[in-house]
Amino acid sequence: MPDDDPQPIIDLTEDGRPLILGDEPDAGTAGTELVLVEPEAPGPLDAPPVSDVDEWGRSERMRRLARAAFDPIYRRYFRVEWEGLHHIPTTGGALLVSNHAGAIPSDAPVIMHGIESELGRPVYGLADYWFRALPVAGTLWSRAGGVPAHPDNAQRLLAEQGQLALVFPEGVKGPSKPYKDRYQLRRFGRGGFVATAMRAGVPVVPIAVVGAEESMPVLARNDRLARLLRLPYLPLTANMLAFGPAGLLLYFPAKFRLRVLEPVTFDVPPGQERYSRSRVMEESERIRARIQEALYDMLAQRRSVWFG
Repeated sequence: MPDDDPQPIIDLTEDGRPLILGDEPDAGTAGTELVLVEPEAPGPLDAPPVSDVDEWGRSERMRRLARAAFDPIYRRYFRVEWEGLHHIPTTGGALLVSNHAGAIPSDAPVIMHGIESELGRPVYGLADYWFRALPVAGTLWSRAGGVPAHPDNAQRLLAEQGQLALVFPEGVKGPSKPYKDRYQLRRFGRGGFVATAMRAGVPVVPIAVVGAEESMPVLARNDRLARLLRLPYLPLTANMLAFGPAGLLLYFPAKFRLRVLEPVTFDVPPGQERYSRSRVMEESERIRARIQEALYDMLAQRRSVWFG
């Protein structure tokens, strides 16, 4: 038996707006009318959020604050001097590779701040995901330009977005080594940074840093307690002996010198899944040797830890 109350039918106009087809107001009149239904205007909550945080979590507002706070330390406390800064590309992607030192490394902020200040290019720091997982500090690290060191992240940064990325191939072996082994580069892992640069089709730019070792020298380590606390390492530093617990945040005013070496390019097609393991290791060791040689030369020219 047919329904005495026909249900409205939803139809669309040519421009996609909804129309409702229903009964006439006068039940005694046959026919129908079209009633235009205007879409609701979006409210304030529907507006897209305004934020300067990019897809990596980097905030230009946070970077401006960090640059303003760190600039006096960079220029007056560490008195940073660069050599060969022209080797860093002003456009396009490049993988920056450096030695790593100091219990809480000071080389990363010095390199990132220096390049951003002198060249006006942002630098993304690739590091272990452990940093990103830290409460509060992990978020601040991300806002300042830190990115988990995953091959896919590096590929997007370098190849697709043409950014500068900074990596320390020594990993935690660099900053955790004792002061007696200062400026003795540890093994550059398995050379993954070389394969990353090959795949992205970008150069590797080696950077030798003198000064970070003395800014927070490691006197001893407590590996057992570090494992219990799930930390990469737990150092006892000269800064802690000099300043007490505040020594975890206070650096010694060592003079920083940085030398940017000529970029290294690879005559291999980018975008491949795998590259020759022997070639990757060979190139990695060659880059490590170049940085080590530059460090020896810079140390031979240095007259004073504090005055350069």
